[in-house]
Amino acid sequence: MPIKSILVSQPQPKAGKNPFENLAEKNKLTIDFRPFIHVEGVEEQEFRKSRINFGDFTAVILTSRNAVDHYFRMAKETRYTVPDDMKYFCISEAVAYYLQNYIVYRKRKIFVGKQRITDLLDVLKKQKKEKFLVPCSDIQRSVIPEELEKAGINFQNAILFKTVCSDLSDLEEVKYDMLVFYSPSGIESLFKNFPEFVQGKTKIAVFGPTTQKAVEEAGLKIEIRAPQPGTPSMTMAIEKYLKDNK
Repeated sequence: MPIKSILVSQPQPKAGKNPFENLAEKNKLTIDFRPFIHVEGVEEQEFRKSRINFGDFTAVILTSRNAVDHYFRMAKETRYTVPDDMKYFCISEAVAYYLQNYIVYRKRKIFVGKQRITDLLDVLKKQKKEKFLVPCSDIQRSVIPEELEKAGINFQNAILFKTVCSDLSDLEEVKYDMLVFYSPSGIESLFKNFPEFVQGKTKIAVFGPTTQKAVEEAGLKIEIRAPQPGTPSMTMAIEKYLKDNK
């Protein structure tokens, strides 16, 4: 069965930064985007039950833009004034630059990793006197606290936002030739919205080993996996599949 329509379980990329546009144009595809999950902030009352006091911490480890947003949101809601000498340890340049939405960048102590928590460990180990707060979601990747614990870092997680399943009920009668997933949460959302989902002839593409595991555990068949040697991106993997299955 030829592939004519694809649903990507993520928000639509910004114009000019969307390789799916080229894929659609080149192969005459209809590609739609729909986030299967979304982030909701933890309410102040719920956060206070954790008995975490922002003032007890001298540094913050930021692993995502969501972590940045919800750290400053909760600081505002709890009437905590973030001190000028707060130290920020960002997992990537993108996260560090995003901080400019909340602070005067050049006047702060900011440390930047390359992309993974392990990239920050050397500089974190040199800051042993600091007490670190790690703003995170309810489904934080286990590698982050594991690596911090192994390195002997004095830290505490603070769950400030949650990942929840989106309402997809309007898609009940819509059929796609291919579904593209980037996280296990996307699979959870699929079955929460459509408990009787039957794959049939629908092709499934997955990104990353944890997503692949979730799809397999759900009893679904995977046609496309990324990243793979020669196809590091999802669009490249889909294009190869289309070429190989003409």
